Amino acid sequence: MKLPQNKQPRSCVLVTGGCGFIGTNYILREIERRNVKIVNLDKCAYSANPQNLAAAEKTDRYTLVQGDICDIDLMGDLLNDVRPAAIVHFAAESHVDRSISGPEIFVQTNMVGTSRLLEATRRHWSKLGAEEQSSFRFLHVSTDEVFGSLGADDPAFTEETPYAPNSPYSASKAASDHMVRAYHHTYGLPTLVTNCSNNYGPFQFPEKLIPLMIRNAMAGLKLPIYGDGLNVRDWLYVGDHCDAIATVLDRGRCGETYNIGGHAERTNRQVVETVCRLLDERAPLGHGKWYSDQVAFVTDRLGHDRRYAVNTEKIERELGWKPTVSFEQGMSETVQWYLDQRAWVSSVTTGEYRNWISRQYESLQTA
Repeated sequence: MKLPQNKQPRSCVLVTGGCGFIGTNYILREIERRNVKIVNLDKCAYSANPQNLAAAEKTDRYTLVQGDICDIDLMGDLLNDVRPAAIVHFAAESHVDRSISGPEIFVQTNMVGTSRLLEATRRHWSKLGAEEQSSFRFLHVSTDEVFGSLGADDPAFTEETPYAPNSPYSASKAASDHMVRAYHHTYGLPTLVTNCSNNYGPFQFPEKLIPLMIRNAMAGLKLPIYGDGLNVRDWLYVGDHCDAIATVLDRGRCGETYNIGGHAERTNRQVVETVCRLLDERAPLGHGKWYSDQVAFVTDRLGHDRRYAVNTEKIERELGWKPTVSFEQGMSETVQWYLDQRAWVSSVTTGEYRNWISRQYESLQTA
């Protein structure tokens, strides 16, 4: 497979899953801030949107290749054609609810896909010259959910916290993390792993908590909160996450893992209350009505982890990164983005999405 002649890069970064939420933000950031060429490999599944990258398409430094990381022959051909200086691996199924109702696709994409991508990368890397081998990097983007659940007073996850995944999603990501580690220690592949907390921000598909609440609120639908709403997550603004990934790729030590968090633990109830308050200020319903009136506590999710919290001392100490966007600032910008991008929300929330939301939430009993 050959790339278009006018986009044939001499040196570039190969991004997998770049049409998804975090991948989109990462590519847009890199294209804007660096003189870098990016090849984006994405199978363009339900939550991927190539139109998110329209700004990158206007440059001659971006190419989209539609394909699946499970196709090892495609991976080999692409690596030979592109000869990337680095791979940033976002491609994954990532929604816990979907993993509970259908775990097989999570095994296929997250475990099998990562394994095949690693093997194709190893074969390619082994043929490089010594200098190219030394400078090459494979960065695997993972989640804090691999560490399991914390009690209210437990210390935050560190890079040494034993893995204890509790959902099919987190188990599949844990397996992929282990494969990345194995390829470094067995073959010497220069890998990096990042484990991040819950992301939020522009372009997030409206099945995740924050964009789902914004979308439902504006549509006059109920705002479903699982259980008592006191499950805690650490919230990380996607722009901060992308900066951290770039920092780890530039200066991280091969074979190491770095936790990335937002220093913003909030209960799900607090998150939804923040969404409602911001919408009341910016798109008021009037007539004595409030968005919080739409909140509905529903039957809890199976195996719902109680709390995640992320210790970021290692990345702060070694690489000098720390989050710069507070939860209040990030939520303000995020809610405004979705208000300004109602056409985008409408375009991605049709057909299969509506069927999924109906199946997942409408049948749940109100607590």
